[in-house]
Amino acid sequence: MYVRLFAATWLLFCAGLAVLAWGFQAPFAYDPVGPRAYPLLLLTLMAAGSLWLLVKPGLREQKLDSSSALRSVLCMLTLLAYALLFESLGFIISTALGTFALGLLFTGRLLPCAISGVLMGVLLYGLFDYLLDVPLPLGLFEAFVES
Repeated sequence: MYVRLFAATWLLFCAGLAVLAWGFQAPFAYDPVGPRAYPLLLLTLMAAGSLWLLVKPGLREQKLDSSSALRSVLCMLTLLAYALLFESLGFIISTALGTFALGLLFTGRLLPCAISGVLMGVLLYGLFDYLLDVPLPLGLFEAFVES
């Protein structure tokens, strides 16, 4: 019951944020995608997940134990740390660390989580910066890049 209540609340939250994100306007075109595409994509994915939680059969049998609650709190703290360190560490390092930490939270092994974290940071940076022309912060790597 609490999961469905959370899912319904989160769905309403996503709808409200989508209304706000729809009005995002950039005073200048800093990237070809525009400022509203990324938040709307994330909100669509979160809303789809909320809908799945609302209609998923067998949801009533699931219980929230202390281990799952702790893992959820650690996941939120990891995402908060990712957002706070994004500009200072840069996209590549913060994404690698965030992916590594989330992989370990979901019972991944140490070496595969480290490898996938580094690959995720480097490959996503290449995708966004070189293919989509979306500038991302380099953070600590800025000293190595010539302007």
